Amino acid sequence: MCGIVGAVSNRNIVDILVEGLQRLEYRGYDSCGLAVVGEPQGLQRSRTTERVQDLKLNTSPFFGLRGIAHTRWATHGKPNTDNAHPHFSGDLIGVVHNGIIENFEILRAELQQKGYVFTSQTDTEVIAHLIYDVYSKMSNRDLTEAVRESLPRLHGAYAIAVMASDLPDRLVGARVGSPLVVAYGDQENFLASDALAVANHAQKMTYLEEGDIVTLTKDQVEVINLQGQIVQRQVKDVPELAASIELGPYQHFMQKEIFEQPFAIANTVGDIESIAPSIFGATSAEWLEIKDVLILACGTSYYSACVAKYWIEGIAGVRTQVEIASEYRYRSSVPNPAALVVVVSQSGETADTLAALRHAQSLGHTKTLAICNVATSAMMRETQWKFQTKAGTEIGVASTKAFTTQLVGLYFLALTMAKKEKKLSIQQEKIEIDRLRHLPVALNAVLALEPQVIAWSEQFAKFKNAIFLGRGMHYPIALEGALKLKEISYIHAEAYPAGELKHGPLALIDQEMPVVTVAPNDELLEKLKSNMQEVQARSGQLYVFADVDANIQSSEGIHVIRLPENYGNLSPILHVVPLQLLAYHTALRLGTDVDKPRNLAKSVTVE
Repeated sequence: MCGIVGAVSNRNIVDILVEGLQRLEYRGYDSCGLAVVGEPQGLQRSRTTERVQDLKLNTSPFFGLRGIAHTRWATHGKPNTDNAHPHFSGDLIGVVHNGIIENFEILRAELQQKGYVFTSQTDTEVIAHLIYDVYSKMSNRDLTEAVRESLPRLHGAYAIAVMASDLPDRLVGARVGSPLVVAYGDQENFLASDALAVANHAQKMTYLEEGDIVTLTKDQVEVINLQGQIVQRQVKDVPELAASIELGPYQHFMQKEIFEQPFAIANTVGDIESIAPSIFGATSAEWLEIKDVLILACGTSYYSACVAKYWIEGIAGVRTQVEIASEYRYRSSVPNPAALVVVVSQSGETADTLAALRHAQSLGHTKTLAICNVATSAMMRETQWKFQTKAGTEIGVASTKAFTTQLVGLYFLALTMAKKEKKLSIQQEKIEIDRLRHLPVALNAVLALEPQVIAWSEQFAKFKNAIFLGRGMHYPIALEGALKLKEISYIHAEAYPAGELKHGPLALIDQEMPVVTVAPNDELLEKLKSNMQEVQARSGQLYVFADVDANIQSSEGIHVIRLPENYGNLSPILHVVPLQLLAYHTALRLGTDVDKPRNLAKSVTVE
């Protein structure tokens, strides 16, 4: 989603801000901008609806010891230069903003009555004028206090960075529901929505907490709460992130991340030797109280949760409910305090999932678990228990390695529930751990199928639509495959449980409608073959990813790629990888922007 970078230094920070924006490009954006306070020019700004590299910074002396920058993903107002951040109020206040101000229309009308002129359609410009209105009336101007007084007027979830042209040495930031990081350098300090933005220039960092307001100078950082009291926040080492944003031998980050999956899964399995609640930071006594499971997630993470439902109910015999987070929080549900609420997210900052977690807690759910890729995220801080997937930084907007490592974490959850229910013997436990440890080897064998998938992609690039089929725990994998194709190739794709084909979708089948089928050798294989016959009878083209022993032969209208081995319950993790490759290579053929698909963002921090 949107990205914030801010810096206060004793050197020109323009190049630092530009580098920070480029490091945030992976999150997706439709416009960007940068502003500094220069001497004697005052507030200077450059904005564009193109890429960061297109910012015009050489038309005048663009120099400043402090500044703010932003990548925008449009919510209020179209992607154009007027709506791009930073936003100014007069020649005094500059603001960048992530999130949404829900009451901006009321505030806008109020400020217009006071004579403020709006030049954009955004909710962000309201923040700039509101802070100006408070700050300009102070006899002893205090930007931090002006921000603190303004925040209660702003309803929603947001993070902001603010500077004033008449204060030569400071920057103010605030976090209310949207992530913001302080990073500490050598005689310079930084604000960012992602530590990756400033990782090259800082040694230490602090994640701000809800309601924090921070004031930065080049030598000092002070954090206060909404009551104006100074608070102390934990200072941590900046994580090693530089390697994550290097492409190496790959064409795109998505391709790199597909091929990093064996390594990411090996890291996620780690040195776990036995199945126990301690994997999630819980005790056996705490775990015994769990009766049911409720999983909340969005997008790709929702599909991993749907696979987990099959695992937890099938392996452990524990009733499991999966909800789309954005729907769960807005409906009347019947809470079950004995249920474990699990939130699944790559970033741990997904707005809808975070809000759904808080809604569940407000209903009396106290047993909560986050399965997440970012250890310091809000979800990991706000849940009782946690499991970190070790995917590393995922740059590509279309999630790949985050998805498969989520599945590993959820499989550990299913096994832990099975052990609690006395449905996992010591012998079976050892077998399961050995299979998890063998997964990277099995995945490497699947990745070796890439040349066959490339051949298919040449045909897929000619299609306008596609149907994906799966049964049982592979139906969510079909959903994920269709999502990947939609996200990056812009080919319309839908997924169905194969048994539902005759209940409507069969009407769409003809020679121009490819049907991608996930065909593991499991108890539903014969049923699936019958569904495939229905497609064949209507001249449909089948593209089948089959287990090596599934006994499905290539023939006219049936194209088959065989996966090297049957992997039982863990088969979804293997079968999703060729679907990722198919989407990637089809998009490549069509010439789309694979890592930054249109209209999408990496971390969705607004509703």
